[in-house]
Amino acid sequence: NAEISRELYMSVATVKAHVSRVLEKLELNNRVQIALLAHDAGEA
Repeated sequence: NAEISRELYMSVATVKAHVSRVLEKLELNNRVQIALLAHDAGEA
């Protein structure tokens, strides 16, 4: 979260909130699942 926050000029809390919302909306449990979904969709 800290690295992402530095790259995007956001607070760590904002990054955590966004990641949590993405996980909830996509009904996923962790970042690995997000990465796999992005990979399968051709985004990563």
